[in-house]
Amino acid sequence: MKKYIPRIADGILEKKLRTSGAVLIEGPKWCGKTRTAMERSRSKLFMNDPDEFARNMKALETKPSSLLVGDVPRLLDEWQIAPLLWDAVRFEVDMRQEFGQFILTGSAVPPEGSTHHTGTGRISRMLMRPMSLFESGESTGAVSLARFFADEAEQCAQTELSIDDLAYLIVRGGWPASIGLNEADASDVAADYVDAVTKQDITRVDGVLRSPSKAQVLMRSLSRNVSTECSIMTISKDMAGDDETTSLPTVSAYIDALRKIFVVEDLPAWNPSIRSKTPIRSTPKRFFVDPSIAAASLRLGSASLMGDFLYFGQLFESLCLRDVRVYADAIDADVFHYRDKTGLEVDFVVVGRDGSWGAFEVKMGEMRSDEAADNLLKLKGRVDASKTGEPSFLGILTAGNHAYKRDDGVHVVPIGCLGP
Repeated sequence: MKKYIPRIADGILEKKLRTSGAVLIEGPKWCGKTRTAMERSRSKLFMNDPDEFARNMKALETKPSSLLVGDVPRLLDEWQIAPLLWDAVRFEVDMRQEFGQFILTGSAVPPEGSTHHTGTGRISRMLMRPMSLFESGESTGAVSLARFFADEAEQCAQTELSIDDLAYLIVRGGWPASIGLNEADASDVAADYVDAVTKQDITRVDGVLRSPSKAQVLMRSLSRNVSTECSIMTISKDMAGDDETTSLPTVSAYIDALRKIFVVEDLPAWNPSIRSKTPIRSTPKRFFVDPSIAAASLRLGSASLMGDFLYFGQLFESLCLRDVRVYADAIDADVFHYRDKTGLEVDFVVVGRDGSWGAFEVKMGEMRSDEAADNLLKLKGRVDASKTGEPSFLGILTAGNHAYKRDDGVHVVPIGCLGP
């Protein structure tokens, strides 16, 4: 077994086990949920183990509690294969009245109505994503998102990552199995992931038979429109360009299935209190959970990205979002985007549980830093500080090499310097 690479999720899991009877780790397949849970668990049940599957299902029918016996925390991997486990865990947590009893992992949301109880107050949830650049060792992490909120961020830092490196890292993705691989082999991992999603997982999630070819065309359309606010109608029309005529309800149903297996993770709009009466748009921006999914769906390598800097920029934004979301999870914050009817748009707004907030614009090249800073400062001026508070930070995420603070107070941060 490969040596375990520590994850930011380790600390989140540890904290939740101290305050919850059970913890559910959700997220896309291959992102490392099971391995992270194994590092913390003291006994294990693998529901998809073919040697034990029949016996486990029989035990579930006769005495579900027998599957919960073992040293704690006990890992219940791929629990959604047998949703009755959820209710059994909830009941057992009620009976034991102790924290840190179970860790459940799953790469799909079970069908609605398959469990009798929500688990509220007994089972805490956490979402795990593919690895950030800090976790995989490419980012120095010298500029900390947490310290931004504490007003303690380093002003100066540098990274050795080049544009060519970032193109490779987008194609490679944050899959633990890809860390250390060359581009050709890493591309195969991402391509295998897309194949599994379109040919198997999109149907297995709820048992509804779906066309692999239709799913592949949809994935390509979503890839072309990544980092945008494209509508279902736009995607449907785009799919028609690939000779795949699909109704709007069908497109919507397929995208919903991708959400249930954590492949698609859209970025919701931020709706703060603002000084003017300018309407705020509420349309989410479309993203995959990892930029490599888009590259693999369109069969693009790093050389292709270097030849199309416009699309490179879209995937660079996707890479930045993945990392910001991972770091935000560590401080219990959420990430949004902002856009109003005047056309003012800010790529990421990070909002803490206490309402504190900060914002990032994403610009690959620093030549557009003035434009990005102007957008951030306009947003600061439009937000009603008496209700929403002043921003903890304003920053520009770049593909450059040096982190510093501009004279206007806006931070310039290479993604290769950002960390939790």
